[in-house]
Amino acid sequence: MGLTPEAPPAARFERCIGAGGIAVFPADTVYGLACDPGDRAAVARLYAVKGRAPGKPAAVMVFSLDALPELSPRVALAARRVLPGPVTLLVPGAAGVLGLRVPRLPMLADVRIAVLQTSANHAGGPDARCLAEVPEEIIREADLVLDGGTLPGTPSTVVDLTSYEHDGSWSIVREGAVPQADLEAVL
Repeated sequence: MGLTPEAPPAARFERCIGAGGIAVFPADTVYGLACDPGDRAAVARLYAVKGRAPGKPAAVMVFSLDALPELSPRVALAARRVLPGPVTLLVPGAAGVLGLRVPRLPMLADVRIAVLQTSANHAGGPDARCLAEVPEEIIREADLVLDGGTLPGTPSTVVDLTSYEHDGSWSIVREGAVPQADLEAVL
């Protein structure tokens, strides 16, 4: 996509996403697949490569707390208490519920764009802890593949904060890398 392999991973990642590509990358949990959330063709391609149903949502990932979208005051405070880290927050968004993720990821800490992301596996398949576990078809179809070695392998904990602003309630939608007790301590 126009950059030499010697370019830093963050620059190659941003260039790939900005050019309408899809990228396989190491998150802080499992390997992920990412594209520009505003590029309909890239989103359709990501879903097709993964074999994901078009109506099934994926999360938006940003790479620093400064890049979080505007959130209501109480939700913003909660987000800053649990992120960055292996948590996906379901928050109220302009177009409905938004899945939001900020990984702890030094390799891509300089990335300043938001991406649509999902795990780099076939829909319903096992999560990939290393590149060798990412399905060959996904690697072949990706425009960029970044190797981050072996990852922990436990997906993010998904936490529903859609009512948090109003009444402080929250729930775990999917158990993952962060246990409920840790979340209870900060929420």
